[in-house]
Parts: sequence; structure tokens; C-alpha cells
Amino acid sequence: MNFKSTLSSLLALLAALLLAACGTPASRPTAASMSAPTATAGSAAGNEIVLYALSLLDTGYRFGGKNPEAGLDCSGMVSYIYARAAGLKISGSAADIARGGRPVERAALRPGDLVFFNTSHRSFSHVGIYLGDARFIHAPSSNGRVRIDALGDPYYAQRFEAARSYFD
Repeated sequence: MNFKSTLSSLLALLAALLLAACGTPASRPTAASMSAPTATAGSAAGNEIVLYALSLLDTGYRFGGKNPEAGLDCSGMVSYIYARAAGLKISGSAADIARGGRPVERAALRPGDLVFFNTSHRSFSHVGIYLGDARFIHAPSSNGRVRIDALGDPYYAQRFEAARSYFD
């Protein structure tokens, strides 16, 4: 699947989630009812996080970067988006961010939740924002741009550590 079709699919999914959230009460799936991560209706704040994150696709990477103009690293991207889209102040390294929030089982991930990886032989060394449909957006140094990847991608699947939510 190419970048444009992936982005189109994600935008269509987000539109459907937003429309569904307006018409029916949200319900949380149980771990027993799900065998793999799937898109679930998220909180309004989580959906705002996702929409804001998508607007930063292809933003340049910079180690220690905390704003799109200068470039973003993974924790800088998360802090920037959470502050602007949800008014939540979270800061520090990916490990610092992982210490906050509420633990979430992988099967119960909702859009806007945070996913953490061990990419540098250190626990919680990388963070991204869950989009739904087993995909996340992040600022990896490997290609120098904010991009979308799949949790099932072998590289990330082997390095997945935990998820956290800062919403209800």
C-alpha cells in the first residue's frame, strides 16, 4: 500500500469514527472480544490528537526537536501535539512520558493513546501516537520525517513495550 492510499484510508477511518461518535454512545471493547488491535471509537480529545498528528506528516526529524519549524523527535512530537490539540502538558523523554498516563492493553488501544517501543536497547526509548487500525504516527530518526507505521511491522512488533492513555 503506498503512502497516499494509506493516508486516504486513515482519513476515511477517522471520518467514520468521528461520525459514529456523534451518533452512538462509545463502548469499550473487552480484551476477550478482541484478538488484535482494531480501530475503536476514541475520546473526543483522542480524535483531536490524531487529526493534529496527521497534519504533521512528513515534518522533518531533529534530535531534541520540540516544534515543527525546527524539526521534531518522538517525544517532542507527542508533547507538541498533546499541548496544542488537547491542552495537556506532558514533557520529557519517551521514558518520562511512559511514567505518566494509564496503562492500556494493546487490544484496548484507542486513537490518541501512546505506544512505546525499545528501539535503542533501552526501555521506552521511542513513542508514537496510536491512530487506529493497528497503525501509529511517530517521528523516527531512521528516515528523517514524521510518518505512519504499523504495529505489526516486524521491526516495531518485536520492540513494542507498552501503551498508555492520558484520557478517561
